[in-house]
Formats: sequence, C-alpha cells, structure tokens
Amino acid sequence: MSGQTLSQKIWLSLVSIVLAIGLGFTAPLLSSRDTKIEPRGITPRGPLQAHEQSIVNLFETAAPSVAYLTTEIVQQTSWSAAEIGQGAGTGFVWDLAGHIVTNHHVVEGARRVFVQLDAGQPIAATVVGRAPEYDLAVVKLTSLPANLKPIPLGSSRDLKIGQTVYAIGNPFGLSRTLTQGLVSALDRELPTTDYREVAGVIQTDAAINPGNSGGPLLDSAGRLVGVNTAIRSSSGSSAGIGFAIPADLVNRVVPSLIARGRAPLPGIGINPVRPDVVARAGISGVVIGQVGRRTPAAQAGLIPLDPNTGRLGDVIVAVNGRRVETVSSFVAELEKVGIDNIAELTVQNGKTERKVRLKVVDVGTFS
Repeated sequence: MSGQTLSQKIWLSLVSIVLAIGLGFTAPLLSSRDTKIEPRGITPRGPLQAHEQSIVNLFETAAPSVAYLTTEIVQQTSWSAAEIGQGAGTGFVWDLAGHIVTNHHVVEGARRVFVQLDAGQPIAATVVGRAPEYDLAVVKLTSLPANLKPIPLGSSRDLKIGQTVYAIGNPFGLSRTLTQGLVSALDRELPTTDYREVAGVIQTDAAINPGNSGGPLLDSAGRLVGVNTAIRSSSGSSAGIGFAIPADLVNRVVPSLIARGRAPLPGIGINPVRPDVVARAGISGVVIGQVGRRTPAAQAGLIPLDPNTGRLGDVIVAVNGRRVETVSSFVAELEKVGIDNIAELTVQNGKTERKVRLKVVDVGTFS
C-alpha cells in the first residue's frame, strides 16, 4: 500500500467497515428466517348474547321459507327486434301447495319464472295470479321440493312505531341477506296503478335494495308483517326509507289470487274523469265521467259528465263523512268500507248537495 494516496487509504478503510457491519447484520437476519412462526391461539368466547341468539334463531327459522326469483323478459329493442332480458327479486312460501308470494312488478312481463329455495336448484314456476293494484303476485312451483316450509303469518294491525323488524331478501343478487331496522312510520300510501294507492303501508329503515322486492318483513317473533316492495332514494339504493305492503292486506288478497287469479277491487261502477284534467279545472273531488249499467252507481241515480255539452254531472266529495279530493283518496275510502258493505256518499251537483247510500262491490265482476 506504499503507493496508495491518503485518500485511497481512507476509502478502503470505510469499505472494510461497511462490509464488516453488513456481514455482522446479515447472519442474524438469515437465521431468523429459519425460525418457525406459529399462528396465534384463538381467544375463547362465551355464548352469544341473548339478543344475538334470538336474531340467529329468527334467520335460521325463516330463511328456508324465503325464495330467490329470477325471470326472463322479452325486451323490445326496436320495432322489428327484441332480446331476452333477465330480472330478479324475492318471494316467500305461502303454503304447502307450492304457492310463492312476491311483488307484481317482479314478474310483470315475464315469460318464464324460476324459484330457488334455500340451497336447492331453481324450479320453474307459473304465474297464477296478479294484483297490480296492490303490487302483489302469486306463482306456483311446477314441482314441489321436500320439506317445503310456509312462512309464519303475523298481523300488521297491531304494529307499533319503534318496534324492531327484519328483512330477508336477495339485494343485488346476494341471496339470503338479513337486515334489521325499525318500524319508522305507519299508514303510508303507496301509488300503484290506475290512480290507486295501497293504504296502510309500513315504512321501515331496515335496508331494502333492488332485489329485496317481494321479500318478507318480519317481526321479532319471525312472523310475516309485510311484503317489502319499494324504496325512496335518489340513488336507487337504500337510504333508510323502505316500504312494505301490510300483512293483513296480503292475507286478504293472496287467497283471491290463488282461487281466481285476480284480487277483488272495491268500487261502485263509475269511470272518473282523469285526475289531471280535474285538477286543471280547479275541482276538488271525484268527477263522474261514466256510470256503468246495472251497477250500484246506476241504481243510485248518479249523474255522469255530459260528453256532448261538457256539463258537469255529480262530483263525489265525501265518503261516510270523510272528505275525498282525489280519485286515489276516494278508492282508499272504499277500501276501508269494504266489498258488500254500504257507503254513504256526499255528492255535489252545481250548487246542490245530497247524500247517496249504495253498496260497495267488486268492480271486477262488471268487466
């Protein structure tokens, strides 16, 4: 090293120190990789809390009664072409005959319907009854699986705001999903078709999303208290405001759908003038456009609008003393009266007002 400069000697010394340090640290690191690392032990826990176990039991009891529905729908893509689309929703077992209850909008327009129960294979089903006015439908399995389990039926009449409810469904195709919430409000109204509204609708904050439609809303005893049907959300996903058709209405409509394929519709045999036309004219009430022959309205002498002169006839403004300002509120009052019962109508014609008593009937029998 006699020929090395001072700077070279210093540099070589530093390199030697770095190598020594590096070798000194390398040996322990290499040896640590040979040490076997065992998984951590599991900390034992006690039994589930009582409220947790009750929810687990509720789901395990109710889930086998909940169905996953898929549909095939013909979608028109142009005036000369169409393609097959798919839909999905939820339903539940109604009886041992294989009737499955769901929403009407789940099977609307479907050419084929398949039902999957629990972990079984999809079973073809046929639509046996529809009630678009209540957004309810019934399909029947073409073959019955073993251990078919109808869902326990409860009542919506004694529900209280604040009590706990549970929804089971297939949101976004994720089958057998359980959510929990409260009864947020009661006696909501849900628009359906032909100016009709479902009265007594249950509002809940249990998460309901696309795919939950037609699924059960259960009370803490695991009984059906409603059929989940809609959400109110700007995004289309749960915003904590969901709606369910009350079980008491379901229990009235479903047997009729099974027996006759349709639901009874309370009415008196009139065709009202379109609500938007009435609203533009500044009229409050139900303007009678036509009166059907041999109907209770005809027998009571109700007078329709004159189509030739445009002169107003009778305007219904109250049912049993309760004001009705729209067709939907009129229909809701007739629902309360019920088929085969007598309603007292308050009718205005010009400046005169009179009371008319007539029978509420199933207007489907006149079509």
